[in-house]
Amino acid sequence: MPGVAVAPDLHALIGANPDGTFLQYYFDSRGVVRQYAMTFADGLWTLERHPPAPDFAQRFRATLSADGTTIDGAWEAHRDGAYVRDFGLTYRRPSQPN
Repeated sequence: MPGVAVAPDLHALIGANPDGTFLQYYFDSRGVVRQYAMTFADGLWTLERHPPAPDFAQRFRATLSADGTTIDGAWEAHRDGAYVRDFGLTYRRPSQPN
């Protein structure tokens, strides 16, 4: 569809660090490979690549709803010395049949 961005196919591997943080390794169908520092604590999920990242710095920050059914967040890119919103994402758990 013209004007509609399509997400690439991807794989993400997540590993735990001894300090309670995580690393996420990202691989996609475009050949992009990235490594993110990841945390999940107190309902906040973060993924971050800091300068000097090989191509650019970026981060994802999201919050988990109190009932655990929704994660609402946004990706930001580092441009001209500041983070700017790239795009938002909302994940919703589908309702379960009774």
